Amino acid sequence: MQPAIAKAKSEKGPQFVRYFGPLLDALRLLGGSGTPNEVVERIALEKNISDEEQNELLPSGEPRFRNKIAWARFYLVREGLLDSSKRGVWSLTERGRSTTLSQDQSLEIFRKWSRTFQQEGRAKAGAVETIPEQPSEAGDYRSRALGMLRGLSASGFERLSQRLLRESGFTQVEVTGRSGDEGIDGHGTLQINALVSFKVLFQCKRYKSSVSPSQVRDFRGAMAGRADKGIIITTGTFTAEARREGSRDGVPAIELIDGDALVDMLERLELGLKPVKTYEIDESFFSEFKD
Repeated sequence: MQPAIAKAKSEKGPQFVRYFGPLLDALRLLGGSGTPNEVVERIALEKNISDEEQNELLPSGEPRFRNKIAWARFYLVREGLLDSSKRGVWSLTERGRSTTLSQDQSLEIFRKWSRTFQQEGRAKAGAVETIPEQPSEAGDYRSRALGMLRGLSASGFERLSQRLLRESGFTQVEVTGRSGDEGIDGHGTLQINALVSFKVLFQCKRYKSSVSPSQVRDFRGAMAGRADKGIIITTGTFTAEARREGSRDGVPAIELIDGDALVDMLERLELGLKPVKTYEIDESFFSEFKD
């Protein structure tokens, strides 16, 4: 890389920095909070992000655009503009509600926390020469859990999906998985109250890649006249077109559960993921007792 180009890139910062301001704006438009999917879709709409860009995948199978938004959130949480909730909802702090960010202000936040991460890294490693632009998430439990899900056999993933649906309040959940059943892997009943219930068909896709809109349409066609609602569960992702197809007006809605949402369910239900209590040092407490 030529020196002038390298300098320009350094001044500009990584690509995710450009989404600091739009992420705050999107949450304000959503009323101050939103699910990751809602936030990503709102930013894509407001910034006119093409389907092609939204569908581009990293080697890990995660959409690159969504990854950039996740990194933007990481820094905004550190800055105190977003809360640190891990319950599947992103929300603005009181300070975040009244903050708008220019590109220069976003870049300054990034640089500030990069320096902090660098200092922390040196303290832990005994002076390292270089620190990545982004703090490493190697060994992250969510990535490991998703890897384990993708490593299951087809029948194992169907049975795990069955367990998740049962734990989520479905009854009479059966895995059929019959060949020639047009991609329907099972069915169950969701009891809303004593008088109302829905029959639901589900399909399991043990993917690393993305589910296309044609696959959503095919599943909807297979469930026509057989159930009130459908669910597609995948260890991969859904393209932007597939997500729109799932909620298209005038046809039965299909719930789309991607790999990230699957890990959220495991976390919430504490299935295969055990919460661990830890502590961090409150330096302000000890500072009172210093000479």
